[in-house]
Amino acid sequence: MLVIEMAGLGPVPLAGLMLSELGARVVRIERLKAERSFLHVPPEFDLDRHGREILRLDLKRPEGVELLLRMVEKADALMEGFRPGVMERLGLGPDVALTRNPGLVYGRMTGFGQDGPLADRAGHDLTYLALSGVLHAIGPKDGKPVPPLNLAADYGGGTMFLVIGVLAALLERSRSGKGQVVDAAMVDGASMLAAPFFGFLATGFWQDRRGVNLLDSGAPFYDTYETADGRHVAVACLEPQFFAEFAALLPLEERFAKAQYDAGQWPAMREAIAARVRRKTRDEWATLFEKTDACVAPVLSLKEAPNHPHNIARKTHSRVGALTRPAPAPRFSRTPGEISGEAGNDPVAALAAFGIEDNEAEALANAGIVGR
Repeated sequence: MLVIEMAGLGPVPLAGLMLSELGARVVRIERLKAERSFLHVPPEFDLDRHGREILRLDLKRPEGVELLLRMVEKADALMEGFRPGVMERLGLGPDVALTRNPGLVYGRMTGFGQDGPLADRAGHDLTYLALSGVLHAIGPKDGKPVPPLNLAADYGGGTMFLVIGVLAALLERSRSGKGQVVDAAMVDGASMLAAPFFGFLATGFWQDRRGVNLLDSGAPFYDTYETADGRHVAVACLEPQFFAEFAALLPLEERFAKAQYDAGQWPAMREAIAARVRRKTRDEWATLFEKTDACVAPVLSLKEAPNHPHNIARKTHSRVGALTRPAPAPRFSRTPGEISGEAGNDPVAALAAFGIEDNEAEALANAGIVGR
């Protein structure tokens, strides 16, 4: 699969990384004088570019636009994350691209989507999460909504829905022979991730308030607790049999052990659990619970997680030079993903993937249309 990725930040670069590590050839189009991320990430750590061939084009010149359209003719998919109308103003919108290649899957990633009253507005993960209703549900009972990093809208509602949209459209193309536009919006994706909770809300099982429900820290048996060393464990024993094991090992008073779902007991139960948990360190609790079904786990930091025995056994993380990072996922029995290295910067090689001869690529570079 040959994919064109228009350079940007956030969801589209992660989609490019994932597709490249699952076997796609991804060519990332950057500005001729590319302005790197405000994060200033060194190349060896820059996963926004790893696994891709970088092609810098002058899209302010008609020759640069025409070159990209020639590439579109050979591509399976194009992914872009600009505000609505940007690609059209460049002369690279889906109508033009699909005319040049009717089989192209044109993936569009935005915060608010291609239409609607907010379509042309700026935003970030937190903005879209706020409008999805999800942010309102995350945080303590008596506190403010808490940003869940930028995982829920940018990467969960954005990247994952863009990837599944592109792949679904490619699968459909294998039957129809036709490409199409994928309109992936972070506010849509984040909303879809919360679909079960809308169902819970409709049944009355879920209250539209923070910190009072089964999965939002409202239940004392689904929360985190501070340990003797100032760290934390995660307690998630929802089912009665798991709670019973947890209560026996903690141990918890019998009056609580027999009243798991009696909400009237929850405040006192929480205090009792918190008091017991503070008696041991995080790792002492981890050792006690690790071979049980009590659903208790140590809350590991990003630096600690790669060293957990299960993650080591699964090879969940890989070390590439000085970078420790997650391994490609999901896993395949016959065509496993492969860790991508630093980006390639050979414009001749990148253009060759689209059938453009070496001598023409050199001429384009000499003319300043393609960066070296």
